[in-house]
Order: sequence, then structure tokens, then C-alpha cells
Amino acid sequence: MLTTTNQPALREWVAEVAALTQPDRIEWCDGSAEEYERLCRLLVAAGTFRSLSEAKRPHSYWASSDPDDVARVESRTYICSASEEDAGPTNNWRDPGEMRAELTRRFEGSMRGRTMYVVPFSMGPLSSPASLVGVELTDSPYVVVSMRIMTRMGEAAQRAIEERGSFVPCLHSVGAPLEAGQEDVAWPCDPAQVAIAHFPETREIWSYGSGYGGNALLGKKCLALRIASVIARDEGWLAEHMLVIKVTAPSGEVRYMTGAFPSACGKTNLAMVIPTLPGWKVETIGDDICWMRVAEDGKLRAINPEFGFFGVAPGTGPDTNPNALSMLDHDTIFTNTARTEDGDVWWEGLTAEPPAGLVDWQDRPWQPGSGPAAHPNSRFTVRISQDPAMAPEWEDPAGVPISAILFGGRRQSVIPLVHEAFDWEHGVFLGSIMSSETTAAATGAVGALRRDPFAMLPFCGYNMADYWSHWFDVGARLAPEDRPRVFYVNWFRKGSDGRFLWPGFGENSRVLAWIFERCTGAGAAEETPIGLVPGEGALEVSGLDLSPEALAELLEVDPEAWLGEIPAIREYFATFGDHLPKRLSEELGALEQRLEKERG
Repeated sequence: MLTTTNQPALREWVAEVAALTQPDRIEWCDGSAEEYERLCRLLVAAGTFRSLSEAKRPHSYWASSDPDDVARVESRTYICSASEEDAGPTNNWRDPGEMRAELTRRFEGSMRGRTMYVVPFSMGPLSSPASLVGVELTDSPYVVVSMRIMTRMGEAAQRAIEERGSFVPCLHSVGAPLEAGQEDVAWPCDPAQVAIAHFPETREIWSYGSGYGGNALLGKKCLALRIASVIARDEGWLAEHMLVIKVTAPSGEVRYMTGAFPSACGKTNLAMVIPTLPGWKVETIGDDICWMRVAEDGKLRAINPEFGFFGVAPGTGPDTNPNALSMLDHDTIFTNTARTEDGDVWWEGLTAEPPAGLVDWQDRPWQPGSGPAAHPNSRFTVRISQDPAMAPEWEDPAGVPISAILFGGRRQSVIPLVHEAFDWEHGVFLGSIMSSETTAAATGAVGALRRDPFAMLPFCGYNMADYWSHWFDVGARLAPEDRPRVFYVNWFRKGSDGRFLWPGFGENSRVLAWIFERCTGAGAAEETPIGLVPGEGALEVSGLDLSPEALAELLEVDPEAWLGEIPAIREYFATFGDHLPKRLSEELGALEQRLEKERG
């Protein structure tokens, strides 16, 4: 068991935070199985966890959050850079001095009556020079057990911190101090006072008031994206909201691909897809976060810094993601799903019909017609090692060489099923104009269209326009033959009858196969004003219930519809002022010219 550290900066920081937050005790976490079991028993005793049936879901737990603490709170997520201009127009900026003062007042005494856990962790394999190490101080045992699943947490991470001599400090409190004799609640939080603050210059994260997901598991979105994106800018690499997959053709040839999709738009499903095309194989490197560096061999190589999945449960079923269902058979934490009367879990999409006797995500008896049984953003937390589609090299400290980068979103019209960028610069342009209909993964209206460049809108820790410039800079360091090809996919296009034109899920492997062939110099393509689409017969659709007319509609590029997008893109670009890379304005002008020419 860890009791302290020989790293002076860490020891002093823990003492400083303890003096501020006033916990009853301090516990240094070692990441052991015994510690995990003990904390899970504590959470069961507190009512935060319910043990699920050992016969149905061994060593697994169910949790129900406060109804006001169910998603990322983007409106209260702040970038506290020294300059507001450095945060840019897409981030919520706060003056770092003012934010520190305000949060210091909130944190004062915030852990009274509770234990402060010291959680050392690594994002990325401990042996990889590409990894980052951090320490989270938290008063939430739910966070501790979740961090053990999601990161490389414990004694080995603390040794790495001591060897490196530095770490990213991550401070978290649920904001619910307990006075003597006061009874606790199952899900302590302070929704009215939530704030998730990032200090890019000093590489710090302070989070107050929420016990949920990315607001509280500070290694994930906070460190691995918002802070890491700033470190990546300064050091010349890329920290991205992307899946990473290994695709193997029937010939045995392998290509690695990344993909950027807004949350709840199918990233985990694609990361674990089972191809319907004979002879093709897809394996998982990661489903959510990707760090890419230009390696000594000149290739853009990627690692997955995470150790677990924090996936959206609704919609995960035998037809959409059988690998995930297999992965969730044991040793999983389920949050805000429904619960069955025989000690299992359920969510919309798991089975065609809900079982009788369900308890909903708020632990209330559920009846059909009374609303969703599982919260639309309910989650599972599970180690990647339980994924049956896990690639053997998913922990390779050197990373895997990337051949293709996919962008995508949820669009019912305009965007074809797949198109390829003309070159790297055009690919950066495609990433910059990504848009998607919003989902329940974040608070706010569902179904509204929002611009989400590179799927990084909530996660870029600095000015988005400077981030686009950084992508151009990284591309310039790659030889033309080593630059990954860039593609834009849209599984969600609908026909005039309002139904999805493309079957999706396992059939998405047909699109991956065409992308693979494009990367190997094969695969016919036709040029359009927006990029290259599959040529006639290039997309394998045999066996699908897909008419030639539907396929044509899926791949259609309507100049009028695209010209209708131009004013909104131009207006969006204008919000970045002088920071906008000139090349993006040039790409937009060239697109407009090509569309006008096509329209005649």
C-alpha cells in the first residue's frame, strides 16, 4: 500500500490541497485488485453501487447518478489561458487568476467528512515516451475505481512520476462536505456550482461539483484532450478525439486508420465492428482518443492513451456491436442504465422488447410509455483488455503507422456516404467544416446542427484556428508518400422517405474496404467538386438490400445543396478573425468555384 512519495512536488501539493479541502483522511491509491474490491464494497454500502447478479454479470456494478449530473457540462468547462485570444471563440475563457480565486473558495473545506484519495495514473503505456502522467486528488471512491479501469493507475504510475520528476496535477471534489453526524447521499454532487477548469500554461485541471464521467475522471477528456492538445501544439504532435483501428484485408495486408466522430455517433461501434465482407478483419486499438507523432521513420504513428472504454450504452446491441456485448459480460461498471428484476442491466437497443419488471435509471419502477428506461447518455466502464476484437499491438509503445484518417458526423442530407480529400490540405479543410446533429452525450438541445471541427469542439484546449494551423504544420513535416489519406464518411444520410439509406454497423466495413484499397493504390474513384467518391462498382454492395437508385443517392454530390452550405462555413470561419489559416479561406474559395462550375 502506498503511504506517501519521495517526489517533493507531489508531497507538497497533496499537503497543500489537504489543508485547503480539509478531508478527514488521506489515502494513497496503489491500483491493486484488493484496493478495488474494498472500494467497491464501500460504494455498495454507501448505496452508490448495486452489485449485479454473479450468475448474469459477474463482478459488475450498477450506479445511478443524481438526475442533474448525467453528462459533460460544456457550458461550465473553462480554458483559463493567460490570454483570452489563445482560448479562441469556441472555448469558455476565464481569467486564470480570477478562476483560481473563485475555485479556491469553493474547494475550501469541500472534503470535510470524506477521504481524499491520491490517484497516480498514466495516459499511455508506462514504457512509452509518448505517455503523460498525472495525479488526481478526489473525494469520490466512484472516481477512483473508474480511474483504475480507464487508466494505468497506481503504484507503477507513481514510480514513473517519481522518475520523471513531473506530473499533471488534477484536483477534483464532488463539492458535498459532510458535517459531524450528517447522513451522506448515494451520489454526492453540487450541480449548481459545477466548474471544470483547465490551466494550459501550468498544465493543471481543477474540477468541482460533478461526480460524472468526463467531468470527474480527469485523465480522459480533461488531460488526454484539452491539456494534451496544448502540450501537443508546443511539442509538435497531435492529441485527437479519434478511434484507432487495425484493418486486415483478405490478402493479409494491414492498414491502420483513425476516425474523428462526435460523441455518440458510432465511434465505439466502428472501433469494434465485425465486417460483413468475407475475409476482412477489423481490430481495436482505441475507441475515443488518439495521440499521433511523426516518428523517426517519417510515419505518423498513433497510440491510444486510454486503458478502458467509457461507452454509451443505448443503441449497443447484438446487431450493432456484438463485440461490446461480449466485453460487458463481466467486470463492468454500468451508470444510469435500467436494471432488471433478476439483477442484470438493460437499455434501449439491447433487446427488441424491454423485459418485465424493469427499474429505470433513477431506481424507479418503469412502465412502457413513461420515458426511456435507461438515460440516453448511460454508460459502461470496462477495460480494453476485455474487448474480443482488441489488436495485439494496441499497447505498442512506439504506436502504429496511420494510413487513413476518417472524419464523420450525423447528417441526414448533403454529405455523401464517403468521399476522399484531394490532399492533406484539403483534408484539413474537411475536418474544419465538420458538422453533426447533436446527441445526448452533452447537455443542450438534441438534434440541432452544430459545427464540430475534427470532433474537437468541446475538447481543444486552445484557439481552434491555431489548432488548424498546427495540423497544416504537422502535415508539412510528413513526406507526401507518408501523409495519411483523409476521408469523410456519413452513415446517417436519409432518403426522401425519411429512412436511413445505408444499413450501417457491420456493413460499414464495405466503406472501410474501399478506403483500404485507396490507401494501397487500388479502388476506383470519381472526382467531384467536394472530393473523390467511389467509382462505379468500386464499393462492394452485393448482398445488400440496396437499390441502384439508393446507392446513387448515397453518393450524390448536389452542387446546389453544397453551395447552400458555403455562407454558413464562411460565417463560421469569420469568427476566428486573423487566426484563421489563409489556406482554409483558399480551400473554401476553391470549393465554391468547383461547385459553381459543376452547376454550370
